[in-house]
Amino acid sequence: MRKILTTALATGMLAGAAGAADDLTLQLKWVTQAQFAGYYVAKDQGFYDDEDLNVTIKAGGPDIAPVQVLMGGGADVMVDWLPSALAAREQGAPIVNIAQPFKSSGLMLTCLKEHGIESPADFPGNTLGTWFFGNEIPLFSWMGKLGYPTDGSEGGVTIQKINFNVDPLLQKQVECATTMTYNEYWQVIDAGLTPDDLVVFKYEDEGISTLEDGLYTTEANLQDPEMVDKLTRFVRASMKGWKWAEENPDAAADIVLENDETGAQTEKHQRRMMGEIAKLTAGSNGALDPADFDRTVEVLLSSGADPVIAADPGEAAWTHVITDAALN
Repeated sequence: MRKILTTALATGMLAGAAGAADDLTLQLKWVTQAQFAGYYVAKDQGFYDDEDLNVTIKAGGPDIAPVQVLMGGGADVMVDWLPSALAAREQGAPIVNIAQPFKSSGLMLTCLKEHGIESPADFPGNTLGTWFFGNEIPLFSWMGKLGYPTDGSEGGVTIQKINFNVDPLLQKQVECATTMTYNEYWQVIDAGLTPDDLVVFKYEDEGISTLEDGLYTTEANLQDPEMVDKLTRFVRASMKGWKWAEENPDAAADIVLENDETGAQTEKHQRRMMGEIAKLTAGSNGALDPADFDRTVEVLLSSGADPVIAADPGEAAWTHVITDAALN
């Protein structure tokens, strides 16, 4: 596959060298927010224009499954977490990681201290809230690794599907809830609680971190020389956007706000979010680290009697062809 992709890339670069701006559509994993600042910055600062690209950025939402949009032809590339992407691939969606802007994980489980949960040993008997649409996979993997049933049976936990907010935690419908370092955790703080009211478990600290926001396309796209060329230019411009955002976090947050058509985001929240996001993209030049990929696969395969994926997909699930050409 690597030889085919290399040939396709060379052919595509020659074919696209003299062309006009090429259309490309990106499907985000969630709504317009600083989590995706690099792409909005690349568009705003003309990095996509410099690469002769006309990029359309589609916001996500609670009823949007990026992989379905990608497979349905509604986007050329999508943002997704590696666990959900690998689960989708094993279920028949031929998707491939072409770049990995996020180096670190921002995933946490946040519990109210009043419930007496001080360590994972205290989880049994409690209800843990999490989002679904693939976001639940890391939590199920963690519980599987701990050997805890997730159906509320004796010695286990109850995993409850919650909406993309922290209301169930604040209303004490769950003892713990999934949060991100850059988003929901601060919603809890803004609701009037303090860090002293909370017990936070960072997935990275628990040795179960998995890769989050990466860029994915289809195997078919990677066989198309023109698309390979477009994706290469897209990744190069996007990583320029991400590094600009890291260096100019407040300005990047302002660009995100300008692109928020819903008007739901606030300057305070987006600037704070961008500061946290910059910690997660730091250290990545956009190329997937195979060691990080292997670690994620190990977590998914070791998640108890019913692992998230049944087999290691190996290098078929990722490629360096795009980033090698884009970044070197």
